[in-house]
Amino acid sequence: MTTRSTSSDEVRPEPAAAPGSAPGPAPASTPAPLPDALRLQARNSAALWTATGRSRGHQVVRRRGFVAIDGDERAGLRVLVQEPDLGPDEVAEASELVRRAAGPALVEDPFSSTDLSHLGLRSWQMPVMTRPPGPVGAPALDVIRVRRPEDLQAAERIVIEGFDLTGFTPHHPGELFPQALIEQPGVDVHLALHDGVPAGAALSVVDAGVGSHYWVGTSAAFRSRGVGRAVMLGSLAPLAHLPVTLTASKLGRPLYESLGYTVAAPSTWWASPAT
Repeated sequence: MTTRSTSSDEVRPEPAAAPGSAPGPAPASTPAPLPDALRLQARNSAALWTATGRSRGHQVVRRRGFVAIDGDERAGLRVLVQEPDLGPDEVAEASELVRRAAGPALVEDPFSSTDLSHLGLRSWQMPVMTRPPGPVGAPALDVIRVRRPEDLQAAERIVIEGFDLTGFTPHHPGELFPQALIEQPGVDVHLALHDGVPAGAALSVVDAGVGSHYWVGTSAAFRSRGVGRAVMLGSLAPLAHLPVTLTASKLGRPLYESLGYTVAAPSTWWASPAT
């Protein structure tokens, strides 16, 4: 998750959060995190990246303990740990995928249980957060579900800028978010408009009765104007009847807490230096 976005729940390094550190406790007045929240987040993240890999034409590798999307030089490799007890063969296979990745490699381990220090990757932690089903307020801005190619490209540009995704610059329309991605079951991209101008974006995924959010970002020209809150509210409204999860950055966590999310546990992320 990024230091440049109003809020975000995708990968940007958090240098101050060392592996093994735990986030502070949630306020006593907030509801308890959902049971098995880490596994729910792991499964939803795998659903997103499987849909992304298929829409980009990249190889999807499925094993008991992990899912990997093996992309090209710009997209790189994404490994999603699915179980807290990867066996030696699974760790060896995932490690080999990282070593031979065509581009930057990123491993997401919600359970913080798999040691990949032998690969020389940098690591950090971000909290998995959960929200039970419940009412959602109305956003202060217009938030649309993206269907048109030009709106998808606008969302793509906001995310690339907000998350400083230098691997996707210069911008190639449809590379980060192919049109086929929003045709995948359960996947939606949302765009917040400020006086009709695209200002914020978020991606949501519903899989197996659980929702989650990714790539929550704000354009630099519209920061500190409530855009992050608006795009979260607009994208959360269709999921109000579901339990939802996300992984939060330091900047995003206060916003998510104000929307009813609570911390479940820290997730560990491993990345090659180019990520």
